[in-house]
Amino acid sequence: MMEEDPNRVIEESSPNGMAREEDEEERDPESNALNQPLLKRHRTLSSNPLAMVGAKVAHIESLDYEINENDLFKHDWRSRSKVQVLQYILLKWTLAFLVGLLTGIIATLINLAVENIAGYKLLAVVHFIDEERYLTGFLLFTGTNFILTLFAAVLCVCFAPTAAGPGIPEIKAYLNGVDTPNMFGASTLIVKIFGSIGAVSAGLDLGKEGPLVHIGSCIASLLGQGGPDNYRLRWRWLRYFNNDRDRRDLITCGASSGVCAAFRAPVGGVLFSLEEVATWWRSALLWRTFFSTAIVAVVLRAFIEYCSTGNCGLFGQGGLIMFDVSNVTVRYHVMDIIPVTVIGIIGGVLGSLYNYVLHKVLRLYSMINQKGKIHKLLLSLTISLFTSVCLYGLPFLAKCTECNPALTDSVCPNTGRSGNFKQFNCPDGYYNDLATLLLTTNDDAVRNIFSTNTPSEYHTTSLLIFFALYCILGLFTFGIAVPSGLFLPIILMGSAYGRLLGMAMGSYTNIDEGLYAVLGAASLMSGSMRMTVSLCVIFLELTNNLVLLPMTMIVLLISKTVGDSFNPSIYEIILELKGLPFLDANPEPWMRNLTVGELVDAKPALVSLCGVEKVSRIVEVLKNTTHNGFPVVVEGVVPPAGLVTRATELHGLILRAHLVQVIGKKWFLQERRRTEDWEVRERFTWIDLAEREGKIEEVAVTRDEMEMYVDLHPFTNTTPYTVVESMSVAKAMVLFRQVGLRHMLIVPKYQVAGVSPVVGILTRQDLRAYNILAAFPHLAKPKGREGGH
Repeated sequence: MMEEDPNRVIEESSPNGMAREEDEEERDPESNALNQPLLKRHRTLSSNPLAMVGAKVAHIESLDYEINENDLFKHDWRSRSKVQVLQYILLKWTLAFLVGLLTGIIATLINLAVENIAGYKLLAVVHFIDEERYLTGFLLFTGTNFILTLFAAVLCVCFAPTAAGPGIPEIKAYLNGVDTPNMFGASTLIVKIFGSIGAVSAGLDLGKEGPLVHIGSCIASLLGQGGPDNYRLRWRWLRYFNNDRDRRDLITCGASSGVCAAFRAPVGGVLFSLEEVATWWRSALLWRTFFSTAIVAVVLRAFIEYCSTGNCGLFGQGGLIMFDVSNVTVRYHVMDIIPVTVIGIIGGVLGSLYNYVLHKVLRLYSMINQKGKIHKLLLSLTISLFTSVCLYGLPFLAKCTECNPALTDSVCPNTGRSGNFKQFNCPDGYYNDLATLLLTTNDDAVRNIFSTNTPSEYHTTSLLIFFALYCILGLFTFGIAVPSGLFLPIILMGSAYGRLLGMAMGSYTNIDEGLYAVLGAASLMSGSMRMTVSLCVIFLELTNNLVLLPMTMIVLLISKTVGDSFNPSIYEIILELKGLPFLDANPEPWMRNLTVGELVDAKPALVSLCGVEKVSRIVEVLKNTTHNGFPVVVEGVVPPAGLVTRATELHGLILRAHLVQVIGKKWFLQERRRTEDWEVRERFTWIDLAEREGKIEEVAVTRDEMEMYVDLHPFTNTTPYTVVESMSVAKAMVLFRQVGLRHMLIVPKYQVAGVSPVVGILTRQDLRAYNILAAFPHLAKPKGREGGH
């Protein structure tokens, strides 16, 4: 119940506000060591939910995924005709279609822009290198990357700070029931699109896969609510989607569409949402997400067919990570299980190590970013300069390799934008293998290192340099103020050590080195992100070869198992770092030793309302509490079954937003009485109650109105989820998460005269392990994981 008002963001420009918030939050990032949490919280059960959203600390509120079955809702469903229900269902599918269509179009335009900007930049650089004007080429390469990074960073820092990073942890938190402010706005979408183009074109070690997931979710959210907040369409049927439940389903479709647009993997996109981001799932949602990803796949295929004829500049068959090995014969025997197992173990160890170091880097960056916008820009530009120097300078350390005599001069060496044999600074007939991997776009680098039937193309030294460089860049690039994704850096790192292991095996294996690179990329992704089923299908759709399936499954299972023994997934680490109150699927073991009744006893006293309440009482409660739900208790009710004594009834639960609307519309009564059904339906509809705008401080109530009454019965959810006070916290947490609740009412075990029919209310914050242990420290093990932050 201790939840804050929506979107109350702490402004950095208010000195008094900052002083007060520093006292409340005890947050001083400058003095925090790297092993301390960024957000210090009071050690009470009902601590305020604070989280890092964009560049600010925001008060986080939960979402109303539960259907509010009040009288208005019941009347609406009873009065809907079959035609209206059919229109509602048809509109759901129409929105799913539009999500897939727009995501596919925007993803194609992003790829087209990136390939052309980066391609023409590299062509100009290679031209100067061919003329041995190395300094001019370096200045052009570094300067162009600097400008592109500056463009992306300025957009994120000045216009939409929430567009920085991948956005997947925030989407995961939203689908878990956490309202993350400003994450799906129009400004975030625009900055995400153009920022991704600038950051990826600048050659930074980041991908567009994570941003595409966020872009798909933003499109879905904007479509569901009728556009941006200031320019929303008020079409009658579109207003039926103005609720958290339908918006959640649409955002799930958007996340799946984003993954499909990134990898051209429609089934993998659906499974990614099911396995990684979505907390709530059902069969109808499965069909719509699959429909959205199918539309994305069709759009991408249509654009690729059109652009393959040269109508899109330098964007042809590339632009999307696609490693087609359907024509590669894969043969392996029992002994190949050994190197496959080794790849899985290496992926799990390196993935967990990567998560650990990245956590420290993100904490360091958070402290730097707290100093202001200039520091954010300087950090991004410093990483850009370092990346450009490494990508341009390191190929000079590699030795020139003579081309295979079987290859024609038109293939080796290649001075163009793409190809496996870059001449760089080598004479005719020779190529630079390290330049092939570094002085190219990220997608082409993946295709080059995944290339098959090229056993002697890369030197061991070059691959070691490539692996070490991308380990460093992958750690220090993620976290700067530009849209960035984790998929591609991890793919590049994993493919490097996978190919190295393939070279070490040599004649002892029948598996191609390029396939080892694929397995290495899969192992590191699983070791860091802890995905298995969705990742397996994504790689299956990327490779287009079923023969690789058994080895990929083994690698993913081993790497995830090894990684889980060290630390959580990278997304869980980011969620914890930001302070987003994400509820895990599995409760802690010690939660079974505590009942919800004991948990409620540690909270402040319950605030309840009467069925017909005085206006002054409602205003007082709204102004003096931050609760978002209040139980409605009616006394003196004559129960059925002919009982003589009167009883106290738990009529249900009413939300703060509904109380604010009732006060704002002045729906008052002169005397204390129950209203008729037609009276409330004259002023309110079920769709009106979906609005969450407005605060009680903005409503003016006169002294005479304070003495009037409000009938709360028509607005009360008469079927709230209740549990008995003897239920364990572990069981209650599972129910809370799986059903997608915001409030859980606790009822007494014994019903006797004089005892309230409701003991208390539990919310998301009350069920978090950190808050429970703060109130019940004896439950923590001396060295258990539960005691950590």
